[in-house]
Amino acid sequence: MSEINFKIDGKEFTAQPGETILQVAEKNGISIPTLCYNEKVSKTTSCFVCVVKDCKTGKFLPSCSACPAPGQEVESSTEEVRDMRRTALNLLLSEHAGDCEAPCTIACPAHAKVEEYVRAGRKGEHLEGLKIIKERIPLPMSIGRVCPRFCEKDCRKNISGKPVAINDFKRLAADLHFDEYMEEIPADNGFKVGVVGAGPAGLSTAYYLRRMGFQVKVFEQMPKAGGMLRYGIPEYRLPKAILDREIAHFVKMGIEIECGRKLGDNLSMDDLKNDFDAVAVTIGCWQPSSMRCEGDELATEGIAFLEKLARNDWSGDNPGKTIVVGGGNTAMDCLRTSVRLGSSDVTCFYRRTEQEMPAEKLEIHEAKEEGVNFEFLVAPLKLAKGANGKLILTCQRMELGEPDASGRRRPIVIEGSDFDIEADTVIAAIGQKTSAPAGLAVNRWGDLDVKEHTYHMEGKVFAAGDCVTGAATVVEGVAGGRIIALGINSMLTKEEYEVEPVVNVSRGHWRSLAKEDLVFLRDNISDEERVEQRLIPIEERKSTFNEVAYTFTPEEVQSEGERCIECSCTAKGDCKLKKHSEEYGADPEAFKGERLLQGYDNRHPAIIHDRMKCIKCGICVKVCSEVVNKSLLSQKNRGFATRVEPLFGSQLPDSCTQCGACIEECPVGALDWRIKE
Repeated sequence: MSEINFKIDGKEFTAQPGETILQVAEKNGISIPTLCYNEKVSKTTSCFVCVVKDCKTGKFLPSCSACPAPGQEVESSTEEVRDMRRTALNLLLSEHAGDCEAPCTIACPAHAKVEEYVRAGRKGEHLEGLKIIKERIPLPMSIGRVCPRFCEKDCRKNISGKPVAINDFKRLAADLHFDEYMEEIPADNGFKVGVVGAGPAGLSTAYYLRRMGFQVKVFEQMPKAGGMLRYGIPEYRLPKAILDREIAHFVKMGIEIECGRKLGDNLSMDDLKNDFDAVAVTIGCWQPSSMRCEGDELATEGIAFLEKLARNDWSGDNPGKTIVVGGGNTAMDCLRTSVRLGSSDVTCFYRRTEQEMPAEKLEIHEAKEEGVNFEFLVAPLKLAKGANGKLILTCQRMELGEPDASGRRRPIVIEGSDFDIEADTVIAAIGQKTSAPAGLAVNRWGDLDVKEHTYHMEGKVFAAGDCVTGAATVVEGVAGGRIIALGINSMLTKEEYEVEPVVNVSRGHWRSLAKEDLVFLRDNISDEERVEQRLIPIEERKSTFNEVAYTFTPEEVQSEGERCIECSCTAKGDCKLKKHSEEYGADPEAFKGERLLQGYDNRHPAIIHDRMKCIKCGICVKVCSEVVNKSLLSQKNRGFATRVEPLFGSQLPDSCTQCGACIEECPVGALDWRIKE
């Protein structure tokens, strides 16, 4: 039979008899995605990810098995073809459940490689752990102390007990090795960037830009750098000597920091635009929200209260009987600070219940331990000064109604429930707003208006942090700083913008799973109780601003590391399903339906078979029978319930340890080696 002439995407190609469209395309540098295709075995044609379109018939053909016909015209890259491949990938994802990435990493706003640095801590490799951490967390000593632990809230260990104490791995690694580790700084690339604000977002922006070779100058309105880390978080949670060590590191990296410069005052956007190739605005969210009641000007603003203490502007006087209105972490800081200033009567008023409080549970618990009282379902109505010079706060009792836009039940006034309470100090800690300088566009909430994914404002100006999101956490600010650093780098150097992985398949939230649903890739996972953080004595806590919590010891971190399940897929770096799904914009939620909980088989001493990751491509079955000549695996049942198993449901023989051909060829990591250490 003679050669076959046909076209792919309008170009003429020649195929040899028996060659498939895929083989011709690959030979000529045309990329077509495949999953079930493997050149070592006979055709499977089960996934349809490799489809192309026959222009004459309008049919979609699996290119891995379809052979070209004389004069045939094939399309391999049109949007219609891409959409068909996306549909095939969506169908595969709809019944795939494999935790591509560990839930802790997904939960971290900065997407730090949690599993990797926890593993390093377990092995005692704390310097290596710090290097992993600093890829996404440039302030690890601070964040190791004040992070609200998003990662721990999604930790799979919650299924059977308490989560792994993940945050303490950051703190120990940084405390041990922070001063000795210096990142490699490339040669200057010729571009200069001005950063306005030396808080978490601004420092993060500067850090990542410097690591890319930019010259960076940071302008800060306050006397010292640090933003809310310095002026909004009390000493007992974050000692300022720790923060100073971290900021000194930024200077060593070549980042210039100039304090006492305020945008709109002695620093103008026009000058910044003239002097720098790009400008990052990270001015924070410093304007306190009002209590919105008569006489609220008599209240002390919560953030101003904490700032005065940080500046050493507080007289040191005992605030006396103190009431703090609010339920967030700033409110907790004000309450606990009042205790340390000598007040023996400190109460928190919050208009919802404790369950709805946005403050961290740990903060609430420690405040209670220190003697703080809590009054829930109470809202301020009026604040006035009494005849004796004390403040009189009129409040009203509330009850919870239907959920509001935040998802929390809306408080409703109980008529006739008003009451008065006398206090020496009333602190309003109910939130903060952005105070945007003139000339910067804002959205309807008063925050800086940026493009959703790049944080680009206009021209050469970007913005991130609390001034964009509203009052948030330190780690969220750090994450935003990295995003605009990447955006600025892309704009100035023309490098492609780095997009975070968009496809992550999960087994589901830990609340929906049972212990038997977990896959243990590592032997001897510890079921010991979580190591509880040691605190200084309660009387010392109440009477000093000494740091409350001790850093874990290396032994305690190792013990915690042994509890880690290591949830992420061992094939996440080379999984073809994940790679193609991200390339084609596939969505695991595109098709809703039942996912078969088929469990996993770890009976073999060296091999683990996770059936929920299996895409039923049949490659492992054919490799075993056609290449190894063993026929140890087979597909059982038909249709949706199909599953790959050893013959007769038996265990794979020990001799498979010397082979591993099925593992090598599995496109998704359903078959893999057990983790041995």
